[in-house]
Amino acid sequence: MIGLGVWQSLLDAVGALVAAIYDLIGNYGVTIVALTVVIRVVLLPLGIRQIRSMQSMQIIQPEIKKLQTKYKGDRVKLNEATMRLYKEHGVNPFSGCWPVLLQFPILIAMYSVLRHPQHPPHLPEGSALRTMIEVQLPPDGPGTVAPASSGTQFLGMNLLCAPNQAGTGTAYLRDPKVKDANGDPLAYPVDCGKGLPSRIPYFIFAALMFATTWYQQKQMQSATPQNAASDQQQALLKVMPLMFGVFGFFFPAGLVVYWTTSNAWQIGQQYFMLRNRPTAETLRQQGAKKSSKKSMMERAMERAEEERKARGEGRPPRRRKDDDEGRR
Repeated sequence: MIGLGVWQSLLDAVGALVAAIYDLIGNYGVTIVALTVVIRVVLLPLGIRQIRSMQSMQIIQPEIKKLQTKYKGDRVKLNEATMRLYKEHGVNPFSGCWPVLLQFPILIAMYSVLRHPQHPPHLPEGSALRTMIEVQLPPDGPGTVAPASSGTQFLGMNLLCAPNQAGTGTAYLRDPKVKDANGDPLAYPVDCGKGLPSRIPYFIFAALMFATTWYQQKQMQSATPQNAASDQQQALLKVMPLMFGVFGFFFPAGLVVYWTTSNAWQIGQQYFMLRNRPTAETLRQQGAKKSSKKSMMERAMERAEEERKARGEGRPPRRRKDDDEGRR
């Protein structure tokens, strides 16, 4: 229950941020683009670390292959030698995982905030954005079909609609948590355009969502060392574009805009990062620098070992220079 409460609070915070940006911009689509940029800027350090980790692994891959040949059949010594190699070059093989793992909870959070109708609502009560959406999707249930508000229109799309609903005239958005008199999910009629021309922008963005996901994964594959990725990782890189291409057909258009913009940012970021590749000598220098800085845990363990030896020899433990500086 605590975890659910924290998650709902996080969604409310994202909703408040969306509403605040909308107050400045006044258009839902541009608001989503601006929010995407804010999220990508916050995640920028992790994104840089991910790409540097892949590049570093690619550089030391020949050394890893040598170790695999040298210690073939002795997994313990191979692991020890590999960890020494990582430490020598200052490489953390797991640092590249976080940006990939973070994409999914962020996508779920964005889906929860940008999907309408929603219960509970995550946009602040009385905010301009929530009021504008409630004109089309009244909180007390559906009435007559309200025309698409200019606030939710973006490049010819009503961002409340999904591509599979485009051009159908009156579509229905359902809230599974709210039931009508018959016990069915309450359905809200919404204007998603009518005819083939109104479908074109929706289909273009769904295709862009697929294409940008595919190209981003291709970039990552080019930076991943050969034979370093497992069969499962390789399969995931191939399946993800197809999976999101299918999702993009059923997601609200606002979420499609978010994911496409996020992909475009990531592609540009990876393009510039992959052009500036570190050398093996640079990695060794960074590794030596990191090794010279002992962690707090390492210093505490050294101090405990010194005190243990001092008690065994019957002499007072040696004062450390940093202790004297701390007293001063």
